[in-house]
Amino acid sequence: MPIPPIGAAAAAQEPVTPAAPKQTLDSEVFLELLVTQLRNQDPSSPMDTTQMIAQTTQLASMEQLTSLARLTEESFSLQMRSAAADLLGREVSYLDADGAAHTGIASAVSYADQVPTVTVGTEHVTLDAVSGVTATTDS
Repeated sequence: MPIPPIGAAAAAQEPVTPAAPKQTLDSEVFLELLVTQLRNQDPSSPMDTTQMIAQTTQLASMEQLTSLARLTEESFSLQMRSAAADLLGREVSYLDADGAAHTGIASAVSYADQVPTVTVGTEHVTLDAVSGVTATTDS
């Protein structure tokens, strides 16, 4: 009876934890599904070339849509930043947490959070809470 080496026995005893399944359908998962389908197909009746091209096209379309969604999010973020910067020096109206209306001059903008914050007096107001903008007149 052969005796296994010590290193092999120690490696065999280590528990193997399975990877957590992905919760999103991205191009990597889509490609894995396609490869699994090809690997497990019936050899006497392989996948039709038309089906293969259709699935490859779907993969390419999904990658392009994912890229477009990411670019759209970035564009929206830039638009919010630009809109917040345009408020500087203008009189803005907003509702506080209690629903009371306030107005004041926007003196600063912060981009630290996902939604830009405008400083009005001593208050920090998120851009989406601004309800009105009035041009100020120089005296």
